[in-house]
Parts: sequence; structure tokens; C-alpha cells
Amino acid sequence: MRPLLRAQRYVWQASPVRLLARILLVVAAGLVPVALAWLTRTVLDRIGDPSAPLLAPALALACAGVAAAMLPQLNGYLGSQITRTVTLAAKDRLFGAIGRLRGLARFEDAAFHDRLRMATHGTSGPADLVSSVLGAGQGALTIVGFLGTLAVLNPWMALVVVAGAVPTLRAELTLSRDRARVDFALSAAGRREIFYADLLTSVRAIKEVRLFGLGGLFRGRMLTELRAIDAGQRGADRRELLAQALLGVTGAVIAGGGLVWAVVAARQGRLSVGDVAVFVAAVAGVQGALATVFSTAGRGHHAMLMFGHYCAVVDSEPDLPPPASGQVTPVPELRHGIELTDVWFRYRDDLPWVLAGVDVVIPAGRATALVGLNGAGKSTLVKLLCRFYDPTRGSITWDGVDLRDFEVDELRRRMSVVFQDFMEYELSAAENIAVGDLTALDDGGERVTEAARRAGCDPFLRELPHGYDTLLTRIFLDAADRDDPRTGVVLSGGQWQRVALARALVRTHGDLLILDEPSAGLDAEAEHQVHERLRDHRRGRTSLLISHRMSTIRQADTIVVLGAGAVVERGGHDELITAGGEYARLFALQAAGYRKAVEVS
Repeated sequence: MRPLLRAQRYVWQASPVRLLARILLVVAAGLVPVALAWLTRTVLDRIGDPSAPLLAPALALACAGVAAAMLPQLNGYLGSQITRTVTLAAKDRLFGAIGRLRGLARFEDAAFHDRLRMATHGTSGPADLVSSVLGAGQGALTIVGFLGTLAVLNPWMALVVVAGAVPTLRAELTLSRDRARVDFALSAAGRREIFYADLLTSVRAIKEVRLFGLGGLFRGRMLTELRAIDAGQRGADRRELLAQALLGVTGAVIAGGGLVWAVVAARQGRLSVGDVAVFVAAVAGVQGALATVFSTAGRGHHAMLMFGHYCAVVDSEPDLPPPASGQVTPVPELRHGIELTDVWFRYRDDLPWVLAGVDVVIPAGRATALVGLNGAGKSTLVKLLCRFYDPTRGSITWDGVDLRDFEVDELRRRMSVVFQDFMEYELSAAENIAVGDLTALDDGGERVTEAARRAGCDPFLRELPHGYDTLLTRIFLDAADRDDPRTGVVLSGGQWQRVALARALVRTHGDLLILDEPSAGLDAEAEHQVHERLRDHRRGRTSLLISHRMSTIRQADTIVVLGAGAVVERGGHDELITAGGEYARLFALQAAGYRKAVEVS
């Protein structure tokens, strides 16, 4: 009952007036069929008796007929209104709960993604559950009324009809549980099917898909997943068809036996024509109402199982633990530095260590660079600094205070980051920059244009058809603008890289600037210009630069070299070159490549 009561509370909070109105309509709709049957009996029996008043029951029968025609429409209308209102509130609650998950661990967990997908489908669960209860209540009122009618005419027939309902209820609940089990079992296949379908239509993937001829491969895999989904659902459909057929035959046998008895009883004078009519209506009404109640109960049971996934996500505990002391420490302005002490980290207990005993100091007001081969742990270290994860062992401190003692959002407001896999938002150019600090939308665009100038993207953004107000997409267009090719623009990779850099630079109040491969998509001239601007911007600021291009990090105050998840070297450029270690080897490899290119040219 707990999920049901919770669903009822959600619906009441979202739409109390409509819920009350629907309850009244349900009561009326449940009693009208019984009233129709008795009024029909009265009219039929009085037709043959000229002395019996006929007008009043005939008018009442007509009114009941109008009510029987109108009530389902009104019920459906109110049900749709309630469902939309409740679903909106439930989605708001669901995505609010998702927003409270501040880290990345849950979102990189396939099982959580499956549950999240089911939870998204379960946002209509509260309304569906309450609707199922109301539908069952309406059917129950009809059943009680018609069973009372059968008890008056033939008590044994009432018992037979009730006994025949027991296997129907059991079958509906079993089918509902089976359908929910199949849906959950197929959720992973559904996720993969969506992934392959997206690859076949995604703008980001289409170039390689066309160039390498991958359409057939991904289409085949998508169809394989769809066939698996179809096979699972077809099996559930067959089981449901068999059960429903057996139940239908059982109901038909009971109804046929009752009809034979009623006809024989009428022939013997024990029932009138009206009694036969009301008896037939009662048997059909009970069976119809039972079928409605059981199918509604099945749908409600399925909705409850889906709602369970929704509740599991909404009630999920925070993925980042609160401070051990229970007290949140305000994040101070960074004055001394950030220190990683014996930091160990791995993404799961069954996976190898990504960082193994890392000790790094990022001094305040200085530029620190991270260098290392792919997989050395550089991006993972950035994730720990942003507190997307907490270290498995060790600590990271901000002026001596552990990051876990700070409020996560306040800590992140103190940082500006350019991620290697930055986002390309389908928003205007100004909004694409301002998402780095939403307060920049309130100053007339001055901070946005200043950040764009520093990142070197101001000139080409000004030349767009609508300047900074141009949409950087060709997807979300208004109907009036759909045929105007100037409305949306798709930028090149290097242009997007500069926009992402401006997004980080618009956050002027940050204490720590993290640049993860900020010039990977730029040509040599653009890279030089960007780093000249960044060098001026970083002067006197705390910054962490990650790059595979040695020429971009040689001016850093301290260079930290990672290898196999550990610090293998640290020092200035000249010092590391003199030492002749890993940094010198990597620098020499890149320098040799440039020298060979110059000699060939």
C-alpha cells in the first residue's frame, strides 16, 4: 500500500479539485449501468400493463442512457488533465533528484542508466496508479450492484460468477508482473538500440559513418537489438493471449449457462421478461466489470512496478557524502594552494588503480602543468579536483581544508574549466559562452564579448548572420525561421574550441582555472594567439594546464609528469630537460617531429 498511498499524495498535491471531481464521476459511472438494467426491467414489465405508469421510468431510462454516454467522456477528459498535471510535477521531482546527484559515478553506471530509463517512463505512474484505483473502484461499484441483482434472482449464479473471477484476478496480476519483468530485462537492449539509432542520425557521427561505410554495421546491430526486444515482447504477448483466451472461454461458459437457466425459468413463469433482461444485463455487467477491474488492476500493478523505479531514483541517497563533521565549511579565496596527498583512485573496486599515491601541490597564483601519456591519470585528476569523484584514499585540500568539507556547488563556483570533451550547446553564441556563468546574461553582454575576445572567437561570432544572437545549431528553429538558412549556423571544430574556452574565461571570479587540452583543435597560428592571450590572463592566477603539446606548457612555473598513475617527475622546463628523464624524452620526440617536418619542407 505504501507506493499507492504515495502516488495518491502526489496526485492530490498536483490536482486536488480535478481528483475530487473524478471521484464523483467514477461513483456515478459505477452505478449508472445497474440503474439502466433495473429501469429497463421496469419499462419492459410495464409495457404489457396499461394501468402501470410508464412515462416516469421511460424518462429516467433516457436520462440514464445520456449519463452512460457522457460519463466516460468526462472521465477520460479529467483523467487526461490529471495525468498531464501529475506527470509534469513528477518529472520536475525526478530531474530535481537527478540534479542532487553531484558526482559522475551513478551516470557512468549502466545499471543506474537502465533504472533511470524506467523511472522516466514511470513519471506518469502516480496518475496511472490512482486512475487504476478509481477504475477498479468504478468496476467494484458496478459488480456489487449487479451481484445484488443476481442474488435477488438466483443466489447460486452470483456465487458462480464470483468463483469464476478468482483465476482472472490471479492471471492479470501474473501477466502484469511478467510484462514488467520483460520490460526491465529488455531495457539494456533498448538503450543499445537508441545508441545505434543515434549514431546513424547524429551530426557528430555522420562523417565517420559515411566515410568508413559504417551504416550497414550500425543498422545491423540496431536491428539485432530491435529483434531481441521484439522476441521478448512477442513471448509476453503470446502468454497474455493464451491466458486471456482461457479466461474468455471460462466467462462465456458461465454466461451461457446463466442465460439457459434464465430462459428456462421464464418459460416456467418464474421470471418475467423484464427479469430475464435484467438477469442477462447483470451477468454481462458483472463479467464486463470484472474484466475491467482485473485489466485495470493489471495496468495498475505494472504502473506500480514502474513507479517503484521512479521512487528508487527520487529517493536515492546523495552520491557524494556530506562532511564527516556534519558542518559545511565556506570556501575561502585560494591564498596558499591546492594539495593532493597520497591520492589513490579507481572507478570501481574490480578495476585497476588509475591514480596510485599521487602527491601534487598546485600553488596559488602560479601556473602548474600536467604531462603524461594517454591513460596516465591526468583527466581523472581533474575530475577529483572538480569533486566529480572523491579519492578512494588520500585527500585533496584547498588551503588546508579537505574538499569534502565544502559545499559542492560553492566549490565548483570557484573554478573555471575547459574540458577536453567540451559541450556544443544548441543555443545562441552568447548563451554558449554565458553558460559558464549565468550572471553574464544580465550585464548587456559585456562579459560575454570580453571573454570571446580573450578566447579569440569575437571576430567570427560578430560576423554571424545575427551576431552573438545567432543559434549555433540547425535543429531547434521556430516555424517562421525554418526556411531562413541564416537562422542557425554550425561552427567548425576549432571555432567551437574557442567558444568553449570563452565559456571558461567568462567566469572571472574563479580562483582556479583548469585547461584540459584547450588548443587541441586549433591550427598553429590560432594556437599561438590563444596561448599568448591565456598567458596574460593566467598571470597572477592559479591555473592547471593539461596538454600533450610541450610547446604550450613549457612556460608553466611547475611541470608535473604523470606515468602509470603516479608522479614520476616535477620541476620547471629547463630543470626537467637537464634531468634527461621522461619529460625530456617526450619533448625530444615532439621536437624531432617538428625538425623533420621542417627539413622535408
